[in-house]
Amino acid sequence: MMRLSYRCPRTSPMPTPSSAPSSLSITLQIVSIVFYTFIAFLCIGLPIAVLPGYVHEQLGFSAVVAGLTIGSQYLATLLSRPMAGRLSDSVGTKRAIVYGLSGIVLSGVLTLISTLLQSFPLPSLLILIVGRLLLGVAQGLIGVGTISWCMGQVGVEHTARSISWNGIASYGAIAIGAPLGVVMVSELGFASLGIALSLLAGAALLMIRNKPSVPVIRGERLPFWAVFARIAPYGAGLSLASIGYGTLTTFITLFYISRGWTGAAWCLTVFGVCFILARLVFISSIARFGGFNSAIACMCIETLGLVLLWLAPSTPFALVGAGLAGFGLSLVYPALGVEAIKQVPNTSRGAGLSAYAVFFDLALAIAGPLMGAVALNLGYSSIFFCAALLSVSGLGLTLLLRRRAMNSAY
Repeated sequence: MMRLSYRCPRTSPMPTPSSAPSSLSITLQIVSIVFYTFIAFLCIGLPIAVLPGYVHEQLGFSAVVAGLTIGSQYLATLLSRPMAGRLSDSVGTKRAIVYGLSGIVLSGVLTLISTLLQSFPLPSLLILIVGRLLLGVAQGLIGVGTISWCMGQVGVEHTARSISWNGIASYGAIAIGAPLGVVMVSELGFASLGIALSLLAGAALLMIRNKPSVPVIRGERLPFWAVFARIAPYGAGLSLASIGYGTLTTFITLFYISRGWTGAAWCLTVFGVCFILARLVFISSIARFGGFNSAIACMCIETLGLVLLWLAPSTPFALVGAGLAGFGLSLVYPALGVEAIKQVPNTSRGAGLSAYAVFFDLALAIAGPLMGAVALNLGYSSIFFCAALLSVSGLGLTLLLRRRAMNSAY
């Protein structure tokens, strides 16, 4: 009599928690990509503190021309956002970053040529402005490219962490680059800036050559303005909250002078330290509590900090207000960004990131003239009260967006 035996089909082992990438592994992958953001913003930071003086004192142009020369970079970044997003989606994130780094190399060469033509002020200025425009386009390409690359590498569920680390790399690089640029110019002369920009970007190009990229996502891509319309409500909330950032960084020195205080630089330091520490320590809270809830909590903290600055009777209160404002502002960008990127398909991810960044650019562009007019008519203390009101408006808009998202889920 034959014995029939039944063999269970072989099944693949269930994934265990240990097989999933660890938090440290994910962070290291992100850091290895946002390294190129660090290089780009280091190149942006090196000339930021010394170029106005070069245009005004060495070339002999007015302070207005010096300001326009610096501002040309940010205008180029703003106007190139649609192109940067489209390029990142269509040719790939790595190639977009390569184009950006190449632009920085050219910007460094033009900056060097400009300093060598110092005895010919007008040609020197025009060449310098072209270099600044290239640097601005490069900023847009690399900023969008690195975040999109991170999302493709570690997954969209880590969008907040990708945006946060990209921000830490950019702010940290400018904090290092600005004083380093002053030292370089005093020790080596203005020509050292152009050389440094080209060498740093050239070294990054060599390092990125063998780094594996993520594949381009195939499929139908939305037009940029269609993406912009989907992102706009979230971007508007970001703009309303971020005007406080532009207000503090632009006017804190004049606010201190109007009060007869000293040590405005310490206020900026406290703001920056709290901003970066909050991103490092609390970034996981966005995944835990959701983008909307995190943004709402942070806007409340930011508003409290701005109100403290408005009412500050002495510098210790101003320092506490600056710290709270930095803490609150730190997670608004990534928290609302998580919700904004959900509104566009993966094939238009780069365009979505670009559209979202436009609103932050606009907030910084608006903060100067808007709060300058407020200060002129109502005094420097009032600018923080107005910034707090705008932050409350952003909070109200975010509450409406959360309610709409909750209603659509049912």
